[in-house]
Amino acid sequence: MSASSTPPSAPSPLRALAVAALAREDAANELAALADEIAGHDRRYYQDDAPTVSDAEYDRLRRRYEAIEARFPELKGEDSLSDRVGAAVSARFAKIAHAVPMLSLANAFSDEEVADFVARVKRFLNLGTEAVAFTAEPKIDGLSCSLRYEDGRLVSAATRGDGMVGEDVTANVRTIGEIPQVLDGADVPAVIEVRGEVYMDAADFLALNARQSAAGRPQFANPRNAAAGSLRQLDAAVTASRPLRFFAYAWGEASALPADTQSGIVAAFARWGLPTNPLTILADDTAGLLAHYRRIEAERARLGYDIDGVVYKVDRLDLQRRLGFVSRSPRWALAHKFPAEQATTVLNGIEIQVGRTGALTPVAKLAPVTVGGVVVANATLHNEDEIARKDVRIGDTVVVQRAGDVIPQVVSVVLDKRPAGAEPYAFPTTCPACGSHAVREVDPKTGKQDAVRRCTGGLICPAQAVERLRHFVSRNAFDIEGLGEKQVHALFEWELVRAPADIFTLERRNAASLQRLENRDGWGKTSAANLFAAIESRRRIALDRFVFALGIRHVGETNARRLARHYGSIEALREAATVAQMPREEAPANEAWREMIDIEGIGSVVAEAVVDFFDEPHNRAALEALLKEVTPQPLEAVAAGSPVSGKTVVFTGSLEKMTRDEAKAMAERLGAKVAGSVSAKTDLVVAGPGAGSKLDKARALNVEVITEAAWFELVG
Repeated sequence: MSASSTPPSAPSPLRALAVAALAREDAANELAALADEIAGHDRRYYQDDAPTVSDAEYDRLRRRYEAIEARFPELKGEDSLSDRVGAAVSARFAKIAHAVPMLSLANAFSDEEVADFVARVKRFLNLGTEAVAFTAEPKIDGLSCSLRYEDGRLVSAATRGDGMVGEDVTANVRTIGEIPQVLDGADVPAVIEVRGEVYMDAADFLALNARQSAAGRPQFANPRNAAAGSLRQLDAAVTASRPLRFFAYAWGEASALPADTQSGIVAAFARWGLPTNPLTILADDTAGLLAHYRRIEAERARLGYDIDGVVYKVDRLDLQRRLGFVSRSPRWALAHKFPAEQATTVLNGIEIQVGRTGALTPVAKLAPVTVGGVVVANATLHNEDEIARKDVRIGDTVVVQRAGDVIPQVVSVVLDKRPAGAEPYAFPTTCPACGSHAVREVDPKTGKQDAVRRCTGGLICPAQAVERLRHFVSRNAFDIEGLGEKQVHALFEWELVRAPADIFTLERRNAASLQRLENRDGWGKTSAANLFAAIESRRRIALDRFVFALGIRHVGETNARRLARHYGSIEALREAATVAQMPREEAPANEAWREMIDIEGIGSVVAEAVVDFFDEPHNRAALEALLKEVTPQPLEAVAAGSPVSGKTVVFTGSLEKMTRDEAKAMAERLGAKVAGSVSAKTDLVVAGPGAGSKLDKARALNVEVITEAAWFELVG
């Protein structure tokens, strides 16, 4: 991500509350919101190599998540993120299961936390005043990788993945010159998994970006993204062309170990021909660890490669074994993170960007300044409350920070340099893209306003249009084959599709056009004909999918289904939303409003979003145009004659022909109810390779079990 990338989305309304102030219900909602947010960041960091928040912000979210679980332990479920590392393996790669899990590290951000860590170790081991030796080494900002050697020869290499299963990158790792194909030493074990970090140094990174620019290709945001993207190539020849390096610092499965200390094993790695970091030292107290931290921090800019902290580890392996692990990290190790890098510059203006959900996000337009080796011209101001709290004004001299070297942000204002006449910033109350009202929702439980102001323009707002069109045609909405991200962008840019109804008039307009779609770049007669056929097949669609496709705030698949089942038709839903009157000081709620909020699972927040959507004239016009082309079907009429209509289906194991989400969407499209667990009410279990406890339970309950191939045969 470049310094001018779109800032991350705003936090939940509960984010401003301290954990100690959360009631149990609010804590459950905040925990769920954090889980979604963190999982998204994990996917973008580990799978897409495209993080959208800083390390510091990510660590803050993790800490809040863990603090809520600690205060409300009953909220911790089997899918808790506290027990999870990384993200699921990308479907593009084969999988390698780690014989020993690749876990994460606990983080510290202050000297006091380091002192607490040393004290906890000694207290846990009941060592009293006895000294404990620790190693201290730079924390390399790259991509974790595990190298498996058998009889000294490299046989496989895998990324961290989710900590249990990684991506097979063996062919790519073999192209990295610093990684030996054969280990050299009399004490090399029969089996050993060497773990470390694949990275790219600064000089090689700048040269790579220069080549990218000269070839007209996009540049990488930073060395970590470049290294991760280079290692995770499907073509090993591309990886071979990239200047990747490696530091070894840990191990997984081993038939034997060459030493009984952390430092001794790392020294053996070096003897065997593996690159190790020369800045690793031994210290026997907190003062020694912090002194080395200060030395590395002072040398950071001159190292030639990116680091984001220092890692401390108990040196003796027997003590490591006694200390063991907690959650997703070892008790015997700690990552001491560096503070964010900062610089001072002038705020030349504030630009409002409108995101996919209509969120108005303020972006600081800065006099360009170098922060951490990167020129920054834009930075996030988060939201209007943050602008007011920091009293940021155009013309101010501001402190800018690149926390974790990802998202620049304005930290504070240098008030003694404020120019005379600088006025407080007035945040717009209308959308700069379409002129629709921009509103801040109010949480009825807390009475607090949402931190984000959102455009109510919905379907007609051009800033939201492309993303909303992508949502409209997505798998769980209209599911139009042949209209992916690339095609939607192209049709929008060519002004062929600007609103959902345009999709269904495209073939008619194309027939009368002088420039046919089939003659445009990337299209042909066959692809155009296939698209038109796919569009035609979606003129009749289940009501719940229709409602979901509209992209109403807070109305996901589940709430769309609830509304569809309750009202039965889009006309009835529209009528209810049009006449519903929310409770206000000057007028009480009417019957239509009470009916909507009484729907199981809906509530006032969702109901208000539905009313706001239908209250906007632009949305009503776009809906009218769409209904002239499309006929939503009542749920009970969707899958008449389907062999799985009305049945409860569970998918388990690895599906090979489609993703789990796609399988669920298909089943629901055919009128089935998809469940996440097997019970006596389950009618059918579709089991792929690796099916475990769900398959066992299905057999115990005599539930019918079929393969993925049999599923396709069943549903035709």
